[in-house]
Amino acid sequence: MAQTVMALLEASAANYPALPALKTKIKKKGQWQTTSWAEYCAETRLVARALIALGLGPKDGLVIAADNCHQWFISNIATIYSGAIPAGIYATSSPEQCHYIADNCDATIAVVENSKQLAKFNAIADQLPKLKAIIMMKGSDAAEHVYAWDDLPKLAEQVSEQVLDERIKAQQPEDICTLIYTSGTTGNPKGVMLSHHNLTWMAQSCVETYACDTNERIISYLPLSHIAEQVFSLYIPMACGGCTSFAQNLALLGDNLREVRPTSFLAVPRVWEKIQAKMLVAGRNSPPLRKKVVAWAKKKGLAGGYAKQQNKTLPLFYALAEKLVFSKVKQQLGFDRCRNLLSSAAPISLDTLEFFLSLGMPVCEIYGMSECTGPATVGLADDYHTDKLGRATPGTEIRIASDGEILLRGPHIFSAYNKNEAATSETISSDGWLHSGDMGEIDSEGFLQITGRKKDIIITAGGENIAPQLLEGKLKAIVAVSQVLVIGDQRKYLSALITLDDEVLESELSNANSPAIGADQAAQCKQLRGYLQQQISAMNKSLAHSQAIQKFTVLARDFSIEGGELTPTMKIKRNIVSAKYQAQIAAMY
Repeated sequence: MAQTVMALLEASAANYPALPALKTKIKKKGQWQTTSWAEYCAETRLVARALIALGLGPKDGLVIAADNCHQWFISNIATIYSGAIPAGIYATSSPEQCHYIADNCDATIAVVENSKQLAKFNAIADQLPKLKAIIMMKGSDAAEHVYAWDDLPKLAEQVSEQVLDERIKAQQPEDICTLIYTSGTTGNPKGVMLSHHNLTWMAQSCVETYACDTNERIISYLPLSHIAEQVFSLYIPMACGGCTSFAQNLALLGDNLREVRPTSFLAVPRVWEKIQAKMLVAGRNSPPLRKKVVAWAKKKGLAGGYAKQQNKTLPLFYALAEKLVFSKVKQQLGFDRCRNLLSSAAPISLDTLEFFLSLGMPVCEIYGMSECTGPATVGLADDYHTDKLGRATPGTEIRIASDGEILLRGPHIFSAYNKNEAATSETISSDGWLHSGDMGEIDSEGFLQITGRKKDIIITAGGENIAPQLLEGKLKAIVAVSQVLVIGDQRKYLSALITLDDEVLESELSNANSPAIGADQAAQCKQLRGYLQQQISAMNKSLAHSQAIQKFTVLARDFSIEGGELTPTMKIKRNIVSAKYQAQIAAMY
């Protein structure tokens, strides 16, 4: 039965009042502070009343600019309780980007993490005439329109529970309750309008598919402005009474994983690649006997992983490899009780997938997008194929159009882009099919595979259609490589811009017999270039001539969010990178 977000939270508060819902690590004490489901619901209702007291009306916009934390969840759900519509802003956003989203969603209130985020809104205050108030999660400010989090209980006293209940009662499952802004790889982000039903249906579907219950333990660290993280760490636990712990920051994620020991873990490919790189470096420094044992176990692991996928008998001594190596690695990473290891948001290389598979840790890829409330496919540890994206989320449809585009339909499809009818009509057909913009294939078992992004397809001067992501995935399998952009549209051959992975750079320079120190010298080093060329040439042998990378340039600086080359979800902004490095690209032709 269709339900609202409020019904989901109220049910968990009623069914599991004393169970843990949220956990935050307190720096001074070094301990995790727990919020129960009853406390979560009570605080949400209190903050909702405070927001109404500050003038937040039904269908008004509210923006949240902060890293993942307890207050982010409360602010978001309290806004929905009040009948208004929240929109997340990436904590890395510039004042201009904050202005675009706040203006587009008609925000009357902004909730910011600290003085750093407040400064962004102070810089654009005169351009946001509808903005009435700003709430700071941490700290305070003397300005009259700025309120501290501790001010909210006093404000809430001005609004009765009855007024809030009327706001809740006025909302229907089909009403829009949140905006998710796309990461904007090619232009301004679009506001994806999602309903209560979109979110609650998806949460319940995932709970059933992945058999989640009150024992579910999640760690929240990916940007909450992104739909994948909201569904995974906010709405799924709300639907099953599980518990979400907030990572302190990315640098401490490894430590936090070992403390939380999640039952499910979602990462973008870049996080999996970083974990892989650290493990490779650690492995190289192991004693010789340990290296031999691990190498033997990994062979068993890879063979066993593929045997499981094909319902074949596990290789001899697989259980011994599990006991000697896999179980210990899982424990070291904090994955010893993890049922689901998931990758989403961008393509992940086969090399990285097979690395974890060889250690008894199958990483299942999930395909999805904001416009379908997150996952369009599901991958399960006992029902998946490495390098494929799972089957359609139960209760939804996927089909491939005549031109190869992936089309989606079901109760998870969004209703419209905010204030953008033209983009909406281009994306959703009259019969309800969502045009994803991705190209793909579905195999005989129903598993989806992406072949490329429709708008990114390279058409060479020879007329060959090439999906750059597949080649970029192969190039990123080279240990020294961090990020890649393949170039070749309307050109005679393919080339690539390559950045270096700083975490393995020192050991890779040693392997290349390079005298270089640091990324600047490495980018100019002949020995490193020769070392990379050998690996690229080996890769080219497995490709058609038209797909081979003929030339490459090593860049001294990695692509980054701060540098403008990556979106907050680590997708490459192809047009930005191409423009920024046009001189280097021209030199390769």
